Amino acid sequence: MERINIGLIGYGIVGQGVVKILKNRRKFFKDKYKKDFFIKTIADRSIIKKPSPGLDNTVLTADHHVVLNDKDIHIVIELIGGMSPAKDIILSALRNGKHVVTANKELLATCGQELFRQANADNRMIYFESAVGAGIPIIRTITEGVAGNKFNGVYGIINGTCNFILTEMSRRGLTFQEALKEAQEKGYAESNPTLDINGMDTAHKLAVLVFLTQGKFVSVKDFHVEGINHISHDDIEFANTLNLTIRLLAIAKKIGNELDVRVHPTLIPKDHGLATVNGVDNAIFLDMDPMGDVFIEGQGAGQMTAAAGVVSDLINLGIRKDVRMPTWIFNPTEEQQDLNLRKIDAVETRFYIRFMVIDKPGVLSIITGVLGQHNISIASVNQKQENKGSTVPVVMLTHVANERAVRDALEQITHLAVVRSKPVAIRMEKL
Repeated sequence: MERINIGLIGYGIVGQGVVKILKNRRKFFKDKYKKDFFIKTIADRSIIKKPSPGLDNTVLTADHHVVLNDKDIHIVIELIGGMSPAKDIILSALRNGKHVVTANKELLATCGQELFRQANADNRMIYFESAVGAGIPIIRTITEGVAGNKFNGVYGIINGTCNFILTEMSRRGLTFQEALKEAQEKGYAESNPTLDINGMDTAHKLAVLVFLTQGKFVSVKDFHVEGINHISHDDIEFANTLNLTIRLLAIAKKIGNELDVRVHPTLIPKDHGLATVNGVDNAIFLDMDPMGDVFIEGQGAGQMTAAAGVVSDLINLGIRKDVRMPTWIFNPTEEQQDLNLRKIDAVETRFYIRFMVIDKPGVLSIITGVLGQHNISIASVNQKQENKGSTVPVVMLTHVANERAVRDALEQITHLAVVRSKPVAIRMEKL
């Protein structure tokens, strides 16, 4: 029976979940894989304040260098998140001959190419299943299960917090703030949820999916990222009447030699699988050639879900740890040189636009006149009936329109005397 010594750096919620699984299923893993996954050392700055039952044979330390310098440790699990010192920890682990498991999507999105090159130089591997979709096996599906396919597009709901908020706004008629508060009370959202609701968490995960499916390392600074905090209950209601659903969607699709990469709230048809993904669930829709469409869904948040993805990586690394690792698709190092990012200004799609206007004759003709000046054609108009003189929402669906033209038109419309607030525009996506 071979023992696989593990060094865990970061003993937070997910780290504690990993320990629970490895302790509770140790005999099962021994019997099935003929490997003994042993937690040799745990490093955490606050280790003395955290519960550690059943870890009598494990070294507990506040110094992560104890893990990195231990020659007997085979695999380092990095679960502290963020950029620093996580990057130095992973680089040091690789240089010291250790494989790495991480769930750090921000670091991979920002420095993935550098980390993978170091891994290949040291004949080590970085596994990162829980970086996208927690325990949903999307990374392994892309890199192994459908490796022979060309990826035409990737569409994902990959932030459980935002999906929970939008689901509760739709199901129960909650306001954005009410749904966010409930997400925090249930532990689905951080006390500071900014990275979730402004779309950046989704953007980091999308960047990881892009380099795995398209061979292009993209920075979140170079593509459009938009959150959900401007979505109102009016938008949810109007979407329902149009047989559409609003979801925060990660989009990456190949158009010729360009990549259209963006994150934003998106209107999708209710009969599409992504529209049925509710609560904290995540889902990824892959458009591939020759295989066609693949849809993967599962719980995308929670301690044990994320921990299960980490343990899956541990098992796969434990089985392969002594195999000579060539440069492999799981840790890509080179880019597709002929691919360029399409600027958001060049995107063309249909739009849902909500205006808050004074309810009086002539308002619609004024607004449609401005839209017409920018070559934006209207497909339909919906207006709630209210008392004359009051402020009412007017919703328009456009035909396919240019992003820049829509933005310029809305900027002009915002300053009209009959318009009471900045218009809300939500892109529609044909899946």
